[in-house]
Formats: sequence, structure tokens, C-alpha cells
Amino acid sequence: MSRLTCDGLIFDLDGVLVDSTAVVERTWRRWATTHGFDFGAVMRVAHGRPARDTVHLVAPQLDAEVEAARLAAEEAYETNGLIRIDGAARLVTSLPKGRWAVATSGTRQIALTRLTYAGVGEPSVLITADDVERGKPDPQAYLLAAKGLGVPPERAIVIEDTPAGIKAGQAAGMRVIAIATTYPMEELGQGDVVVQRLSDIRVSIDGGSGGQLIISIGETHAVLD
Repeated sequence: MSRLTCDGLIFDLDGVLVDSTAVVERTWRRWATTHGFDFGAVMRVAHGRPARDTVHLVAPQLDAEVEAARLAAEEAYETNGLIRIDGAARLVTSLPKGRWAVATSGTRQIALTRLTYAGVGEPSVLITADDVERGKPDPQAYLLAAKGLGVPPERAIVIEDTPAGIKAGQAAGMRVIAIATTYPMEELGQGDVVVQRLSDIRVSIDGGSGGQLIISIGETHAVLD
């Protein structure tokens, strides 16, 4: 059992608190087919990034803002294919309000739909693609989340599931726990800690609701000082 301490937890959403892989891939497959792009090539960069950034990367000739808006509209209220992640609601409800945040590459409406489906509810700090100019792997989303919590970046821990998200958290000066939901463990080696599943993580509070958060981690692939 490994332990880390922090003053605030920042969760990615997709692949961490809810498994939206089927919805995301279904949407991007339709988009790729419509435009004549290779679906596999699109998905190699789509996970963990805002839709507009993915469009910029794979189809710079298109208007990324227009395409992203269409993609977001398709996913905004879609729950068919969402899967609740074991331990997500339990973990989040064990945390005092104001000690955790969500920073996601999706839009606010997509985030609210998926948080509700996951039984997590809306956090006091929710940073979405609507709030940032630069998406992951840029650290802006995580820096805004830490600011919203009133926590110095070095005292925040990020929970992520993609290489882009891991890079974003670490570029923000935060430690990152990576979860092998979307990518295999061997592709998440940049994380400070890599675990197989969210349920491997437990959180307790040292000295009451205002104390530091103690993160206890079960089976780990890697723990770096």
C-alpha cells in the first residue's frame, strides 16, 4: 500500500469518473466517415483532447470551431453507451465539498450529463473546454482547477487516464495518478503512480475536513518519488 498526501484532488472525467469510450468513438467514427478520414488515425489523438484540438491535428483544412460544435451537440445529452466506473461515486462522496474538482476536455453540457449519469454530481469547481483557450496536454485546465480550489499546484493531485492528460497535470506542477481505463498501463508510464482501476484508490482526511487528504493506493504499477 502506497500513500500520497495533498490538499486537493482534481479528476479528469472521461475514463476516470465515467467510461464514455463507446459514445466518444461512435461520434468520432461518424465524423471520420463523413469526411473520409481514417478512424484509427483520429482516435490516436482524440482521447484526452478537446474536439477542436483533435480537428486541428487531423483536419487543419476544416473550421475546427464549427466541427467541434457539431460533435459536442451530438454528445451533449447522450447516455447510450456510458458505463459507470466502479468506485467513482463512492470516492467522490467521501471527499468534502470544495476539496475536489473536475477538469475535462469536453464541454460543460457533456460534463454535466456524464457526471449525473455517473452518480457523482456537479463539483464546486468544474473546468471544461468552454473555460480554456488551450486544451490538454496544455496545463491550463488543471491550473484553473487548482486556482478554483485555492490550492497551490504542487499540493494538488490529478487523476487521469490518458497520456495527454498526464502531460497536462505534470506541466501544471502537479503529481498524477494514472488509471489504465482507456490506455494500457505500459502507455501510462509517465504518471507518478499508475493503477489498474479507480477502486484501487482510497482517500481519508487527516485531522477533520480541513486537514490534508491522504491518498492510499492499492496495487501500483509504478510509484515515483
